[in-house]
Formats: sequence, structure tokens, C-alpha cells
Amino acid sequence: MIVIDNLVKYYGSFLAVDQISFEVRKGEILGFLGPNGAGKTTTMKIITGYMPPSAGNVYVDGMSVTEHSLDIRKKIGYLPEHNALYPDMGIMEYLQFIMDAREIPKDKQSKQMQYAIEVCGLTDVLSKNIGELSKGYKQRVGLAQALIHNPDILILDEPTVGLDPNQIIEIRNLIKKIGEEKTVILSTHILPEVEVTCDRVVIINKGKIAAIGTTDDLQKTFKGNDKIEIILKDKIDESIKEKIQKIDGILNITSHNTEEDQSIIKIEVEKGKDPRYDIFQFIVQEKLPLLELKREQISLEDIFRELTVQENLNN
Repeated sequence: MIVIDNLVKYYGSFLAVDQISFEVRKGEILGFLGPNGAGKTTTMKIITGYMPPSAGNVYVDGMSVTEHSLDIRKKIGYLPEHNALYPDMGIMEYLQFIMDAREIPKDKQSKQMQYAIEVCGLTDVLSKNIGELSKGYKQRVGLAQALIHNPDILILDEPTVGLDPNQIIEIRNLIKKIGEEKTVILSTHILPEVEVTCDRVVIINKGKIAAIGTTDDLQKTFKGNDKIEIILKDKIDESIKEKIQKIDGILNITSHNTEEDQSIIKIEVEKGKDPRYDIFQFIVQEKLPLLELKREQISLEDIFRELTVQENLNN
């Protein structure tokens, strides 16, 4: 569907995108992640035809963005980070304006208007001007303008920025619904949102690709030593920690007490070992008041920080 081929973009002497290559498959939701200034928005602007690359190319359905920019724009719906809306316009008036700008045939406009309104859940606020809407509904209007021409591809740059938790969930569910029918590139700083929404992830840092894959793939690739957490109802003494430390496969153990006098024990485990059964047997033997025992999984946030924060600190 979309092929990014050795893409390069300079702003003067500043290299914003440095020979990146990846593909977006038809029908998938791709998370496009990176810290501020990593090159995400620049890449998306090139994909959508808003600016030319300095070198390399982007292909959409086999068409080059440098040679078929207008044709490609017809296939893409784009919601930029700064949602360009007109606060004095009504919702239907604004969507009509977008349809006219996109030269949607008159005989199809009514159907497309209804489609965008229904998919984006705008029916209950159609009587309002855009300036009267909440931030969440303004984002819905932005999505509606991106969908109004029924594109095959949807590119969303920080679609949930500035929204409250309830609005984030609403927009997330809307994106997942849209993703059932369309190819979506989603850029966001809310990493748990990517974990529950996206099929694959591309992480970019300082203009270069840092990682590509599913969340599961990235977890396997960047997984360090396993960690186990134990929560006990009461405080424990050092002798208990020393006995746990002797269990096969345990590398390191730390603990601290909470305000409720509970003990939280963190255990680092040797790769390839799973001592949870032996730990549980020890807890039963010692009659310790167990509240919780769980293996901690590396999160996308952990991977993101490993790939971006540490590298930036080292440079």
C-alpha cells in the first residue's frame, strides 16, 4: 500500500529525515513513534504530498509521490497535529467546504457527508458552530474532514493531544473502528494507546529508524532479564530475602515497605529461568501472607525509552 524508500529530508543544512525505509501494509494500523524533533511529522507531510523529499521517494499503490502528488492526495485523509478548523463555521458548513475543495461530485456529496457524520459521531452536535465544541468533538470534526472523501489511507498526527482520558478513549475506539476498513498511520506520544490500537510499530529517533515490528516482536528483541514482583501483607526481615536469593535462577532482589506496612519485593531473574513455582512453594512453606506474585513484562514505553532517551543522553 505505502512504501517509504530511503527517504531523506533536509531543512537547509539540518538533516531531519535520514534515509528511512519501511512499508505500511494494506488494512493495518501502523503506530509511528518518536520523540519531539525525531522526523515523524516531516515524514507524514512527505507521504501526504505537502512537501517534497530531498532524496528517496514514497510510493502509494505504486505511484511516486514526487510524480503523482495530486493523485495520491485523493487516496489519503490527513489530520495534522494542529487541527485546522474555522470556529465560526457550522459543522455541516465546514464539511461542505471541504467537499467542494476536494471537488467531490455533487451527486455523491450527500452520501459522503452522512458517512463522515455517522462514523465520527457528530449527529448530536450538528446545530453548533465549531467554536462551541469541546476539544474532543473538534478532533471528531477533524477526523470527519479527513474521511469526507472516503480515502483508502488515513494519516493521523497526534489525534488525541490535549484530550481528557474519556475523550482519548472515544477517539481511540473511533480509530480502531475506522481501521477495520482503512489503512491508518497513527503518530502519538501516548504509548499505551499504540499497544491497544496498532498492528505494528515504527520507532524513529533523530531522523533514523530505531525499530520496526509488532509490540510482541519488540518485547522479545529488547527484553532484558525477567522481573518478578511479590507483594506481602506484612513487613519481612532480611533473612527472608536471603532465603529467596538462594532460589535457582534469581540474580538480584530488592524490597521496600509501603505506608500500609506491606512488603514489595522486586526480583531480577536469569534469562531462560522461571522460578515462580519455587518462589511460591517457599512462600507457602514460610507461611508468608501473599497478596500478589506476578511477572513484569517489558512495556512499549520501556522499549521507547531504551531506544530514544538513552541514545540522546549519550550524544
